[in-house]
Amino acid sequence: MQKRIFYHDTDCGGVVYYANYLKYMEEARTEFLAEKEILIKELVDSGVMFVVAHQEIDYKLPAFYGDVLEISAKIIAMSTVKMEYEHEVKNQSGQVVCVGKAILVCVDKFIKPKPIPEELRLKLK
Repeated sequence: MQKRIFYHDTDCGGVVYYANYLKYMEEARTEFLAEKEILIKELVDSGVMFVVAHQEIDYKLPAFYGDVLEISAKIIAMSTVKMEYEHEVKNQSGQVVCVGKAILVCVDKFIKPKPIPEELRLKLK
């Protein structure tokens, strides 16, 4: 997905605030699912939710106000209850700004781990 950097995304120096990359990666995961016709609202309505259990980010270069970033999300591993995503954020010059990984666990409405539904697993493969 592409993300234009607005003033509110930056710190006082015009550099993207480091924690905002977590939001961008979350948005990229949502878009990744939507491309597979999986809507998070529909999952939640059916009692399937995902929570982030682990997140890693390695920052390589700064991004700035006005930049347009390309944020990717892909699943690199899946078990019965969790998915591991890999993310890459590039600037408009194609340079890697940061890379990250996120482990999401499937949970029920009580935030207890539960198996990823088979129908969903098939769409994600």
